[in-house]
Amino acid sequence: MINLINYFSQWAIPLIILLILIAAFIKKVKVYEVFTDGAVEGIAVGVKILPYLLAMLMAIAIFRASGALDIVLNQLAKPLSILGIPKEVIPLALIRPLSGTGSLGIVTDLINQYGPDSFIGRLASTMQGSTETTFYVAAVYFGAIGIKNSRHAILAGLLADLAGFLAAVFICRLVFG
Repeated sequence: MINLINYFSQWAIPLIILLILIAAFIKKVKVYEVFTDGAVEGIAVGVKILPYLLAMLMAIAIFRASGALDIVLNQLAKPLSILGIPKEVIPLALIRPLSGTGSLGIVTDLINQYGPDSFIGRLASTMQGSTETTFYVAAVYFGAIGIKNSRHAILAGLLADLAGFLAAVFICRLVFG
């Protein structure tokens, strides 16, 4: 059974590409021209969203380098411990809405320090999978289509992130605690 799964996984992507090419041939789509047109559009979108990404990354760097992150962590540690949230995962809760790569680095550090089967390792992994990089998504997607006023989207995203974090703590306490 495992050999069959390995065999299928090796051929899955080439078969999908082949099926796409066959469907394009049947529908008489000029695959190369469509592909290059899409690549040109992708580059244009990348150039268009670059200022938004740079602004967001600069804000994150300033927030961390200024020591503001440490101040916020120290203020939040005691009240959140009442809710059963370990101090070690608070940086993840703060960085995750800002940066996927930054939060993945925090999860990696937590897993390396405490182990993947520890409560903190499991909680960090669950938090990482239960939330989104709200500001990154807003910068990329709203920037790509030129939306300047995000209205309630960021607040709704942050509330969803908060719900994801709290649910992760609750479920991990229930299952692993």
